[in-house]
Amino acid sequence: MSKPAKLILTWDIEPQTESEYFEFMVSEFIPGTNRLGLSDIQAWYTLYGNCEQILFTAIANSPDQMRRILISDTWEKLQTRLSDLVVNFQQKVIEDASGGFQL
Repeated sequence: MSKPAKLILTWDIEPQTESEYFEFMVSEFIPGTNRLGLSDIQAWYTLYGNCEQILFTAIANSPDQMRRILISDTWEKLQTRLSDLVVNFQQKVIEDASGGFQL
């Protein structure tokens, strides 16, 4: 049986797009990632500190499923729209997210 894979995204919200950003996250990005097959979706907002403002994580059942999701047209559209609203975007995939905390 394949181990789950974790998607880790970080970014900062463009200050002039905050309202539009939050609307997009709630109505499109989070539901869209869920429809693609990602689960255990979490988004963390940093209020204080010298780090990225948002940390977003989601789990796929396997590394193969994660690869299929990340090359899909739907993911590309979601990520393109997100890039209009954020800066300092980074993406990382942990192919064996079966235990503990991943960085």
